[in-house]
Amino acid sequence: MRPIAFNLTGPGYQARRGEIDAAIREVLDASWFILGAQGEAFEREFADYVGVAHAIGCNSGYDALVLALRALGIGPGDEVLTVSHTAVATAVAISATGATPVFCDIDPRTFLIDPEDAARRITDRTRAIVPVHLYGQSAPMDAVMDLARVHGLKVVEDCAQAHGARWDGRMTGTIGDAAAFSFYPTKNLGAFGDGGAVVTADPEVARSVSMLRNYGWQPGRRYVSEVRGLNSRLDELQAAILRVRLRHLDAGNGARARLAATYDAALAGVPGLALPSRDPRSTHVFHLYVVRHAGRDHIASALAAAKIGTQVHYPVPVHRQPAYLDHGYEEGSLPVTERASREILSLPMYPDLAEGDVLAVADAVRLAVGG
Repeated sequence: MRPIAFNLTGPGYQARRGEIDAAIREVLDASWFILGAQGEAFEREFADYVGVAHAIGCNSGYDALVLALRALGIGPGDEVLTVSHTAVATAVAISATGATPVFCDIDPRTFLIDPEDAARRITDRTRAIVPVHLYGQSAPMDAVMDLARVHGLKVVEDCAQAHGARWDGRMTGTIGDAAAFSFYPTKNLGAFGDGGAVVTADPEVARSVSMLRNYGWQPGRRYVSEVRGLNSRLDELQAAILRVRLRHLDAGNGARARLAATYDAALAGVPGLALPSRDPRSTHVFHLYVVRHAGRDHIASALAAAKIGTQVHYPVPVHRQPAYLDHGYEEGSLPVTERASREILSLPMYPDLAEGDVLAVADAVRLAVGG
C-alpha cells in the first residue's frame, strides 16, 4: 500500500507555486524585511477577512496570546481560565504574563471548554478566560461570554486552529475582547515558518499590542520604550506568503469539510468509534479530524503498520505535564480531559488529501477495529 502521510504542506505550495514565488520575489526586490508594506497589507486583509477593525502581526501564535493578554492588563497575581486539553502553548503563554492558568474540564463530545466546570473554578483572582477553538470548531461562545459578563472577565479567543470557523454565524476571533491566531505551517492558514496575529475591535488594545510587539516603542518614536515589550514581529516574507494563502483559505476549508464528510460516511457504524461531534451553532473547518476509541493505541499501531500516519492531539494533558505538576492538579482531577487523552486519534487531514486516501484510511480503521 502506498504510504499516506498524516499532514503534508508541500502540495499546497506546489498548487500555488507561481503566486507564492512571485510574492517572495517582490519582497526580495524591495529589500525591506521587517514591518513593511507586505505586513501592513496582510494586517488589513486579514482584519477584513475576520471582520474586525484591527489585526497586528507577530512572531507566532504563542506570542499573539502573550501580547493579547498583556494588552488587556493580565499579569502577576491574576488567574486565567483555560483548558488542559490544548497545545501547551496556551498555558505557557498565560504563565509568561506572570498569571496562573486555571485548567477546566471539557465537553466529552466536542473536547471544548465546559462552561459549567469553568464557572466552578472562578475565584476572586480570576481576571480572564481563554477559550480554545480546538480542531477547527468554535468553543461555546454564548456560554463563555455570559460567564465573562457575570464575573467581569476579559476574553481572549485562542484561534490557532480555527481560521474561518464560525460560532452562530460570527467568525471566531470577533466575539471576545481579542483573539490570537497562529500561522504555523500546518495551520489552515499557514506560513512557511512561524507567524501569528492578534485581532481586536478595540483600538486601545490594538495600540498596546502594536507597542508591545516592538520593544514597547510607540509608532513614530523609534528607540523609546514606553513599556517593556517584546521582539515579536511578523516578517515581510511570511506576510507576503500569507497574503497569497489567505486568498485560498476558504477553498481549503471547503476541501477539508468535504474530506470530513467522506470520513463520516466511510466510518459510520464502526463499533466503539466516536466521530467528530458538530455543535449545530458552529461551522467546523476541520484543522484536524479526530476520532475516539477505547482501543486507540491498537488502531494507531495497525495504521502505522499499513504506512498510514496518525497523531494524538494531545497525549499528555497540560495539567499533567511535568512543568505544571506544581499547580496542584492530581491525576483524576480533570476526568473528561484525562480520558480523552487516552482515546483520541487524529487521522490524516489536509486540503490536498485525495478522497481515495480517505477511503483507504477508513478501510484500515475498520480492519483494525474489526467492524
